[in-house]
Amino acid sequence: MSSQTVWIIVAVAVVAVVLIVIAVVMLTGRGRRREEAQRAKAQEIREKAAADQVELQRREAEAARLDAQARLAKAEADARAADAAALQNEARAHAQDAAGARSDLDERLSTADRIDPDVVDGEPRVVDDQARAVDDGARREPRV
Repeated sequence: MSSQTVWIIVAVAVVAVVLIVIAVVMLTGRGRRREEAQRAKAQEIREKAAADQVELQRREAEAARLDAQARLAKAEADARAADAAALQNEARAHAQDAAGARSDLDERLSTADRIDPDVVDGEPRVVDDQARAVDDGARREPRV
């Protein structure tokens, strides 16, 4: 082998090594750039998520407020329903008392009609003073 061949082989080897080093550096640099891009994208996603978290917390607070409002309305409705039921029971009791009083009154009126000589078959009899006088056996002059 000649020295010139050795130098060519050495030159080719050096060029190959340089090319390999350049390729490794490029791949390493590309990997770093990709990692940096991924870090930047991850940071952007985190910032967006933080902004969305504020909106989500607002919406959760609104949902909790509406839930509390609904529970309050239901409690008020339940209280009104209980009041209405109590009033219905009271109305029934008053109606029963009134029915009892009505029955008692009707019974007293019926008793009064039974013992009243001017009531015939449940209807009052029209009686004037002349008819009464004839019934009494004494004739009276009609009143003017």
